[in-house]
Amino acid sequence: MNKNDIIRLSITDMTVDGSGVGKCSDGTVVFVPDTAVGDVIDAKILKVKKTLCYGKIENIIEPSKDRVEPKCKVSTRCGGCVYRHISYDAELKIKQKKVYDAVTRIGKIDGQKVKSIIGADDNRIDRYRNKAQIPVGLDKNGEVEMGFYSRHSHRIANCDDCLLSPEIFTRISQTFKEFIQKYPNLIYNEEKHLGKIRHLYLRIGESTNEVMVCVVVNGKSFDHQDELFNSIIEKYSEVKSIIINVNKAKTNVILGTENIVVYSKESIKDVLCGLEFELSPLAFYQVNREQAQKLYQKAKEYAALSGDEVLVDLYCGTGTIGLTMAKDCKELIGVEIVNKAIENAKINAKNNGVKNARFICADAEKAAIDLKKEGITPDVIIVDPPRKGLTKKLVDTIVEMAPKRVVYVSCDSATLSRDLKQFEENKYSVKEITPVDLFPRTSHVEAVCLLSRK
Repeated sequence: MNKNDIIRLSITDMTVDGSGVGKCSDGTVVFVPDTAVGDVIDAKILKVKKTLCYGKIENIIEPSKDRVEPKCKVSTRCGGCVYRHISYDAELKIKQKKVYDAVTRIGKIDGQKVKSIIGADDNRIDRYRNKAQIPVGLDKNGEVEMGFYSRHSHRIANCDDCLLSPEIFTRISQTFKEFIQKYPNLIYNEEKHLGKIRHLYLRIGESTNEVMVCVVVNGKSFDHQDELFNSIIEKYSEVKSIIINVNKAKTNVILGTENIVVYSKESIKDVLCGLEFELSPLAFYQVNREQAQKLYQKAKEYAALSGDEVLVDLYCGTGTIGLTMAKDCKELIGVEIVNKAIENAKINAKNNGVKNARFICADAEKAAIDLKKEGITPDVIIVDPPRKGLTKKLVDTIVEMAPKRVVYVSCDSATLSRDLKQFEENKYSVKEITPVDLFPRTSHVEAVCLLSRK
């Protein structure tokens, strides 16, 4: 096999990141994005490794029955919506299999414990994101481009209307782009660390229709900012917060830690599972409110609270999961390492009249050890870790705290499966796992799992 070879492939499987898988006659595996199981294609080889190759579609000889016409013109360049070209039913089957394969292969857990995936309603496959982080740059011709980074790169795929974002984001982005086209010298240059404006960051409270506009700046201000902000305030009554987020670091991390309120207030409100939440720029909040409510409902079902339990919520963020269960337990203890999120969680508890909750700003591992020293004996522990999952030490500490049930919310089925195997080896058994699709059209899938003490 050589680079630029054209080969005939039948696509028989999908990778975890949404690429199709085919095999050559000699057994070499080829990964091809934007394909579907059942496609017969001519693929052009782009990269050759010892045991596998990467390619792209040259011609579709026989299309899969799952294929549909993509609505988005830039999805193949953006790389975010890897399933735009197939039906949603086919996408859900792929995501179900992704969780099932990880759980059975990595976790060595009985596949019958994986229940049917909870998908989005038909009218919620698009326009569901309540947050967008939009990079700003100049193309090789000096033209302003805004959109999203292409897959595995820092090249901006220019996109005027992302179908995952609400239409108000599209309109505000257009106003922002018109301003930047007028003053292109304001755009931040990542290589030279010069210029001011790095990203446009938008948030919306779906139930309240409150919108936050946050400009990520290499500094504390930028020229002509009043012109931009006054224009946004005049055009969009939904905007209830305008913020400059200060990020002077030479990094690809999007947000800095300092926020300067330019207009009105630092946060907006949303209602989730009947509770009101304050959302500041740095606060974690699920980007798909409707599907998050389904996820939290399943987590609550697994927690099986009767009113007498001590509930510990590790990685609590702004308190969303725990607070939705607070009225059903005796005491709620939330733990989160981001100080601003803990401040939000305390405000959220107060605003919702929750008096049986306390929140600790600490690393989950250290907090779990400290709670154990305090003599806290939780009946139920909820964990919602980042993609890397739990540390072995945290798993061991949770096992030593001996809760009756552990509810594990995961955004990565591979690390979930690894951690479940550790729990299974240490006095806990997996009872049930339910995948939940919080990110339609993308490769990501969440899962919530119930573990019980043996």
